[in-house]
Amino acid sequence: MPLLTWQLWLARDLVRDFHLPWQKPLTNLTPGRVVQSMFPLLVKIGTPTSAPKRRGKSPGCSPGQKRTPKTRYPVVKKGKGRFQKHRKVAS
Repeated sequence: MPLLTWQLWLARDLVRDFHLPWQKPLTNLTPGRVVQSMFPLLVKIGTPTSAPKRRGKSPGCSPGQKRTPKTRYPVVKKGKGRFQKHRKVAS
């Protein structure tokens, strides 16, 4: 919370007062009013991310392309362990 308040205090000089019709205009912006006025600044700055990818079905394999079969490996069966060979009889 202190870091957020500090960032809002630093951003106070970068934003214009963007008040709602029922609010009085302020010369010294409060942190809440700075948050309210950040939207136009964020629109100007833009975003560092790329545009989202299109949705829908993927193109898949192109027609006529041979698919390589999956490599098959033999099944490995483990033998009985040292302790499973001898059963102790409880008396």
